[in-house]
Amino acid sequence: MSKKTEIMPLEESLTNLEKIVQELEKGQLGLDESLKKFETGVKLYRSCRESLSDAEKKIKILTDDLKEEEWEE
Repeated sequence: MSKKTEIMPLEESLTNLEKIVQELEKGQLGLDESLKKFETGVKLYRSCRESLSDAEKKIKILTDDLKEEEWEE
């Protein structure tokens, strides 16, 4: 997701995504509104996935640094 127009904290993105899923599962929205919600949900999902991936990379870097320090001791 190289084009970020709005950066939202992960927790807020997840909350919004859950709300969208619940609305879609109810099946009470019209087709156009459902498509808009689905599109927004996909964007939120991708944003969450990217945030989690970034966090995993940071953790890996930090833990790899720790492993290297252990070997140096």
